[in-house]
Amino acid sequence: MELKDIKKVACIGSGLIGSGWATSFLMNGYDVILYDIKDELLELSKKRIINNLSIFIDKNIITNADAEEMVAHAHYTTDLETAVRDAHFIQESGPENYGIKQSVLKDIEKFTDESTIIASSTSGLLITEIAKYAEHPERCLGAHPYNPPHLIPLVEMSKGEKTSQEVVELAYSFYKKNGKEPIVLQKEALGFIANRLQAVLYREIVDLVLKGVCSVEDADKACLFGPGLRYGIMGPNMIFHLGGGEKGIKGMMENLAIPAFALWLPDVAKWEKIPPEWPDIAQKGIVEAMANRDPYSGNTNEEIVKFRDDMLISLLKLHNKL
Repeated sequence: MELKDIKKVACIGSGLIGSGWATSFLMNGYDVILYDIKDELLELSKKRIINNLSIFIDKNIITNADAEEMVAHAHYTTDLETAVRDAHFIQESGPENYGIKQSVLKDIEKFTDESTIIASSTSGLLITEIAKYAEHPERCLGAHPYNPPHLIPLVEMSKGEKTSQEVVELAYSFYKKNGKEPIVLQKEALGFIANRLQAVLYREIVDLVLKGVCSVEDADKACLFGPGLRYGIMGPNMIFHLGGGEKGIKGMMENLAIPAFALWLPDVAKWEKIPPEWPDIAQKGIVEAMANRDPYSGNTNEEIVKFRDDMLISLLKLHNKL
């Protein structure tokens, strides 16, 4: 199969991630069929997709007529065979559980040609384990989007032990054609790249709040108005490179990071399980933070989601991604 042969995409699982993927594929001219186990889940997905497209209408990225055409190319079914039988690319977005994903993959393979690529949206599981019982593990790979998938370009691609290089290259080209920014892990790792980075940052946030160093709200502000602003422009290595002056990142490491980190790192969090008291503390803290937000950035979930999406679109335009 070649890139030009991919015309129909099946999204297995129609939740937030599946609907986000579907929106992205529809916006790039593909026929999309969404599968889920209940009609009411598919009805909710229809609403999500229409709502996702409305964001782009409001920003004059697409027209109402464009959106209507895209919606007409979206199909829905509770029959797995109908969903995957004629699909050229399958994006699985089921529950984050090895047993469930293995079972779904086994069922998908009953109805598909062996050349059809099956990509799992897993946010951190190993594709070798997901494809452990697959008849054709060479056509299986991990493809983790960042939420919301219809806006965030990142796709973390991971290869299993038996994934073919041809499949990786074709999937990479497919995601690029869909306006994504795919990266390929050089070896499998639980949590991939972005989620591992997010996990260690969040662990330190939890630790600082529990130690009384800062509030939930101030921890978010420290991220948002400090490194977060820079990370929206470039990654940490490039930031350090620019901070190192004429000597670049090497100078930054030798003159600042190595001595500073030697002092700070022994004091950072080392625990491996989120403390049981944290969920309640986090909930209380975020409710207070939402009440304190400037009205322009929203005080309810709905208002904050709209603010987030508006800001993401503005940033993506600056990056020439829209």
